[in-house]
Amino acid sequence: MRRSSVEYQPEALLDLEEIYRYVSSKSQNRVLARDFVKRIKARCHKIGFVPHGGAPRDDLEDGLRMVPFEHSAVILYKVESDRVRITNIVYGGRDYEALYRGVPENERSDGDE
Repeated sequence: MRRSSVEYQPEALLDLEEIYRYVSSKSQNRVLARDFVKRIKARCHKIGFVPHGGAPRDDLEDGLRMVPFEHSAVILYKVESDRVRITNIVYGGRDYEALYRGVPENERSDGDE
């Protein structure tokens, strides 16, 4: 089986940094935060094996797909002809739908962050 390459948009990389900082701050454990982000990245890598396996979210943006991660995050991505592009990684019940609908950040539901 041919695996599609997986690339991260700058926004997704910023999301990973924010997730690391948040988990590290809340847990007071940088190793735990680092391992959590590693697991997210491993899940993103696996998307390349079955790129069309995620749930379509064309209601938010054409070609957008999503997969949940450990009941605590959502990975959003697009499948292109030669790759999978991770667009965002949303943690902690944040309102990813508002992100794609252009709702200002101060009006979004941010879960328990």
